[in-house]
Amino acid sequence: MGKVGLLADDVSAAEYRPGRTLPLRVELRRQLLRRRTQVAFALVALLPVILWVAFELAANGPPTGSFNLVDLAKGSGGNFAVFALFASSSFLLVVVVALFFGDTVAAEASWSSLRYLLAAPIPRARLLRQKAVVAAALSVAALVALPVVSLIVGSLAYGSGDLVSPTGESLTFWTGAGRVLIAALYIAVQLSWVAGLALLLSVSTDAPLGAVGGAVMVSIISQILDQITALEGLRNYLPTHYDSAWAGLLGEQIDWGDMTRGAFSAVTYAAVFGVLAVWRFRRKDVTS
Repeated sequence: MGKVGLLADDVSAAEYRPGRTLPLRVELRRQLLRRRTQVAFALVALLPVILWVAFELAANGPPTGSFNLVDLAKGSGGNFAVFALFASSSFLLVVVVALFFGDTVAAEASWSSLRYLLAAPIPRARLLRQKAVVAAALSVAALVALPVVSLIVGSLAYGSGDLVSPTGESLTFWTGAGRVLIAALYIAVQLSWVAGLALLLSVSTDAPLGAVGGAVMVSIISQILDQITALEGLRNYLPTHYDSAWAGLLGEQIDWGDMTRGAFSAVTYAAVFGVLAVWRFRRKDVTS
């Protein structure tokens, strides 16, 4: 009997492959079934509809002789999508990314299921990587869904005319639609610093709300500091300084300068936060 038990243990050890634990499809299914994921995607999809309803309900004011952003948003589907991105990129999309990444490990700890995952056993580095990959996929999907739905809603409501920028330059509908989607991808890259920070906070606390709220709070503080002109060149090092650089896509000639600097800054912050998250999680005493 003892030899049979030892043989069974040897077979189990031989079948165990750390690289096969927690497949991405399993983690993705777990996250898609969560209510917060469904609510986040519902809000992103409903925002363009809410904006359209707000525009329709708003009373037309007296003519002022100049166009504002709302007037421009009603010009075409492309303009409507640009307005939706401007309205949501500095807060709503930050919250979405912070939610998907800040809720990764902290939620498992709050449910007291983290220690059981690690006892499966799933290597800590792999657990963190799999959760981060799924969180990144959900974040990008949500960020791309917003302009796609906005283009559809805006085109149905205001037509598929040219996209007109605040500077008066115009782009054809399909060119403008492509620029809007590139803008969404840039926002996804630029918000990678939020993802890295939220992941670091997620492995540092057992409270998901603390991880999500901490990342959002840092973003808000950075945006406030960026408005202080007395800081001069120091503002260039703030992670939110280039969050609106995607506006360079709205002209006939694309201005890649600020977007390149913004992407480099965000990826650098994300890499630092990511390395710290791995270092912290490997040394964390998991009790929940």
